[in-house]
Amino acid sequence: MREMFDFDVASALSKGERAYQEDAILSDFAKGSDVGFVVLADGMGGHAAGDVASKIVVTEVYSELMFHKGDADAFEAEINARLHAAAMAANGCLKEHMDAYPETSGMGATLVASVVLRGNLYWISIGDSPLYLFRDGILVQLNEDHSMAPQIDFMAKSGLLAPEEAANHPDRNTLTSVLFGAEVSKVDCPNDPVALKDRDILIVASDGLQYLPKDAIEAALRRNRKRQSAEIVDDLLHRLLGLNNPELDNVSFSVVKVLGKSAQKPKALGLGLQAEMRCVG
Repeated sequence: MREMFDFDVASALSKGERAYQEDAILSDFAKGSDVGFVVLADGMGGHAAGDVASKIVVTEVYSELMFHKGDADAFEAEINARLHAAAMAANGCLKEHMDAYPETSGMGATLVASVVLRGNLYWISIGDSPLYLFRDGILVQLNEDHSMAPQIDFMAKSGLLAPEEAANHPDRNTLTSVLFGAEVSKVDCPNDPVALKDRDILIVASDGLQYLPKDAIEAALRRNRKRQSAEIVDDLLHRLLGLNNPELDNVSFSVVKVLGKSAQKPKALGLGLQAEMRCVG
């Protein structure tokens, strides 16, 4: 017998105010398993391209993680290499698709894949889809933002741009790295994991969630930290749609609550405590 974390997981997917959905998200948290993960991609390239790109990336990475999760020891020993390989395999699939269907040339997708393995959080991310950790009332973004936003914010802090000018800068959402079937310029995949604690909350999201300011997300999590993940998802989605912002992007996100440790037999099988999906629009 050994101690293992239990998790409460729920997800949401909405078109926002866009005409079509370019986000894709899948998760797997089986009760008693050593491994759980969320895979999310935010596609780009327009109708019949961005949605295809995100599905290709999520399907390929999810399949690779499912293949490796059966041998947690081997997965843990080479997890960074496996995550890199899964991302590059997805990138290769995008190239193959564009070669076969030239009309989809130029499509691409961000990727954030978070893996919880024996209580440690690993991830790989490419693009600007955020991975958040809420702990002790504080919300922090764990992964790098591969867009122009960090550089523009730095210019604002340095006095080179006014805060309002930085917030509304036309290049703010320009990506500096993305999966698009060619060489990937930046990959965030740290060697050292984050050790999870009881009552931590993870949010794996597309950048559509960031239509809510970070302090608003943090305040919502403080208010709802004792509620189930499905209720937290509903509250965040309600707040997003309540903005009535005509520019609201597609949004997808998973909320993963760490429920503490419980004695489990190794390799126990079962269903996750929550595997709910909210689909709106």
